[in-house]
Amino acid sequence: MTAEEFEAAVSDALDMVPVDLTRLMDNVVILVEDSPPDDEPELLGLYEGTPLTDRDLGWATGSLPDRITIYRLPTLAICEDAEQVAEEVAVTVVHEIAHHFGISDARLHELGWG
Repeated sequence: MTAEEFEAAVSDALDMVPVDLTRLMDNVVILVEDSPPDDEPELLGLYEGTPLTDRDLGWATGSLPDRITIYRLPTLAICEDAEQVAEEVAVTVVHEIAHHFGISDARLHELGWG
């Protein structure tokens, strides 16, 4: 799968997120990169920032946007076809957006979004 096709899968996954939820997202960018950090080679996605639940009134002053990064190469490595890639990307996007809203990995696993 080309980088462009993978980016389209990420875009499609974002389109599946309800508009009411995406409207609540604040100061966050979604990025696609080929590889995760060297110390986590199997990582499919990463949220970096301050979850909405941890922000106070003065938080935004001078703050850089939060980052959600979806990693292409490890995703492709665990998927057999484009359909699996689309499914895995959708799960990863939801998982990382949930972190933006302050939902922990433990809670995501309880909800079936491992």
